[in-house]
Amino acid sequence: MDSPWWREAVTYQIYPRSFADADGDGTGDLAGITSRLDHMAGLGVDAIWLSPFYPSPQKDYGYDVTDARGVDPLFGKLSDAEDLLTKAHEVGLKVIIDLIPNHTSSDHPWFAEALAAGPGSPERDRYIFRDGRGDDGDEPPTNWTSVFGAPAWTRIDDGQWYLHMFAEEEPDLNWRHPEVAEEFRSVLRWWLDRGVDGFRVDVAHGLVKALRDQRVPEGQEPNSDPAVMYDAGIEDDPMWDHPDVHEVYRDWHEVVSSYPGERMLIAEAWTQGPANLRGYLRADEFEQAFNFQWLQSPWSAVQFTEAIVSTLEALRPSRAWPTWVLSNHDAVRHRTRYGDGAQALARARAATLTMLALPGSAYLYQGEELGLPHVELPPEHQQDPWAKGGNGRDGCRVPLPWSGDAPPFGFGPGEGQPWLPQPVQWADLTVAAQTGRPGSTLEFYRSAIASRRRYARGSEVSFLDMPDDVIAFRRGRLTAVLNCGAVPTPLPSGDVVICSGEPVGAELPPDTAVWLLDDDG
Repeated sequence: MDSPWWREAVTYQIYPRSFADADGDGTGDLAGITSRLDHMAGLGVDAIWLSPFYPSPQKDYGYDVTDARGVDPLFGKLSDAEDLLTKAHEVGLKVIIDLIPNHTSSDHPWFAEALAAGPGSPERDRYIFRDGRGDDGDEPPTNWTSVFGAPAWTRIDDGQWYLHMFAEEEPDLNWRHPEVAEEFRSVLRWWLDRGVDGFRVDVAHGLVKALRDQRVPEGQEPNSDPAVMYDAGIEDDPMWDHPDVHEVYRDWHEVVSSYPGERMLIAEAWTQGPANLRGYLRADEFEQAFNFQWLQSPWSAVQFTEAIVSTLEALRPSRAWPTWVLSNHDAVRHRTRYGDGAQALARARAATLTMLALPGSAYLYQGEELGLPHVELPPEHQQDPWAKGGNGRDGCRVPLPWSGDAPPFGFGPGEGQPWLPQPVQWADLTVAAQTGRPGSTLEFYRSAIASRRRYARGSEVSFLDMPDDVIAFRRGRLTAVLNCGAVPTPLPSGDVVICSGEPVGAELPPDTAVWLLDDDG
């Protein structure tokens, strides 16, 4: 029996407003994605994942949803979404879409009803409203901060406070309310009926909360950002990973599995490690969960190895295969995380090749196949509510360059810069400039994905003894070697399948990865 399509899929993440612009307004849209499906098909990926395109006031780039069954006019119409689904399937691509169940927009009709109905009403109980502490109720109900760094509670005119773990315009839903559960069952069916193959569930670890103060080490401030709180030594997380959240996903699994065609759920769940992540991967919950350990690691063979080993060991008792990701719409692009200039690009390609050799599924982020760096945007161009006076996440969301020698680089039919300005130095990084060019990052990605499909087999990984700054592991007949050190390292025997840099002989240069195939196989 064939394994499910998602088990070893390569999935390409699309950030719609920055992928391709069909109508010339400077912002990407669904029709633009449809017009570029040949790019993903030619890259050799198995699926695309779309970040939110729902109706939204766009206070948080569309994660503040007012209607989970529609399409924001910024991105087109519902018919554009249906056309995209149909044509993606025609070229052999599965389609995963974002689902945002932790919160809605403050412009959502439910929230307007909650404000109008008053304390204690069923309408208000769809969200998390509480009286404040202190003699006048003027202190927040808990000491939590939002992931964006501000207080996680906002007080309204009648004196109550509402919870928002993200922006003030994103009130958290109360998942103990039966109408909330039924609403999202209905949303799942709405998109499954239209042919969606899966859902990436935003903040999957956050739907149920224990409403008490966060206990923090003496001298530290509360922190609710799970990506950093554990590094700060704060291991108390009443706002995340509540055991009751799993009831939600067992319910969803019944809905999704009732549809034909191996539909799937993947969790964005920030936990205290891969072992905690396994709890989301029971047979009746998620098919996959994002593993961010490698994304959070610096350029280090020791830390990369730890990410691989701990992930595989943690998931071994479960039915799940791992996921691997190096960049996404919330993180500094991995090319930039690994340094500057040519060395950083060499490292990014080497890390990608190593990741693609591993069992499980790989998630690529739009533009990494072009070797795009993170962009340092001046303050006047920053739009991310998470910027906090810095660069926020805008730098990884700059629109893609497709062709030409000046902005907007074929992003759309309009003239001048798109919604976030592109660096004028990107002329050599466009899809057109790299297509067919030997040694380009785009052609390297195409070759790497094709080689993965042909040679990467088996679920077991065994590591070879190598210097501390080198990783080498076997998977079936394939051996992958990554040199994170400063000097060349001798290679095991085998025929070279693909190399992330220049062709190699008996030694692998620094900042380079290679795949070798048993020469006696």
